[in-house]
Order: sequence, then structure tokens, then C-alpha cells
Amino acid sequence: MRQPAARKKRQVAPIKLKGRTISRGCAKGEVLLSRDPISFLGSIDPKTGVVVEANHILAGKSIKGKVLVFPHGKGSTVGSYVMYQLKKNGAAPSAIINLETEPIVAVGAIISEIPLVDMLEKDPYEFLKDGDLVLVNGNDGYVELIQEQNFKLQRYEPKD
Repeated sequence: MRQPAARKKRQVAPIKLKGRTISRGCAKGEVLLSRDPISFLGSIDPKTGVVVEANHILAGKSIKGKVLVFPHGKGSTVGSYVMYQLKKNGAAPSAIINLETEPIVAVGAIISEIPLVDMLEKDPYEFLKDGDLVLVNGNDGYVELIQEQNFKLQRYEPKD
């Protein structure tokens, strides 16, 4: 009797897309996607990095150490300082990708030294998925998809 197929990693040729540098630095991490804008003041617990906004698509998920992809920020200018507090508490994202960054998120990323790139030459929602491994290079203004999310290969094996 054959054993079920094991999990396999699907390798891809790296995809590298130019964008606009907002905050310098480089970071690699797993993608966490949100199609909802994010307000760092009131939407994210600054101690844990968990999204606490009840109706947000990421409610209950942690942004800690993730490459956080969201369209743009929303809300109060205090959100910049909440991002800084997240960084000081070790609960910040490793990097950020926006469709178009507004000043609150830009300032927060810069003072928190979180690499941030926006205005990619291709819509990030078309080529990124949760769990993909990416490099955000805020020094040279690009995002590189290193590895797509693992997928589980399942195969039916009849029993004798």
C-alpha cells in the first residue's frame, strides 16, 4: 500500500516589481493581506500586534513580523505613534506594502524604521497571497516574491 503524498513546496521564479520607496530598509517575511484600510489607532493592539477592530478582515490576526499589505491607512495622526509603539513592543510588521501610502502610515513607518514600498508597477492583490514569502526593499524601491505559500498535495489512494 502506498503512503499518501507528502506536503510539497512549490518553487517559483522570483517576481520582482518596482515601486516607490516611502521608508528605507529591507525585510523579508510572510505576507498578511488586507483589502480593508487600517487605522493603527484603535484597530491594532499596540502591545500584541493583534487586529482588534471588530469588523476588519484581519480581526483576531497578528501583524507581528508579517509583511503587511493593505491599500492605505485611515484615521488619526496618532496612528503614526501607535506604529512606533508597536515597534518598541516587538509587535510591528516587518515591512509594509501599500497601494498608495498616506502621511499617517508614511510617518509611522519612517519613525519606526519599518520598510515601506507603495505604488508597485503591478497590483499586489493580483500576485500576492497570505503566507507568501516576500522581500521588501525600501532602499531600492522594490518587492520580490521569493516563494509562494506552501500548498498541500492530496491524492486519493484506493485501499486494497
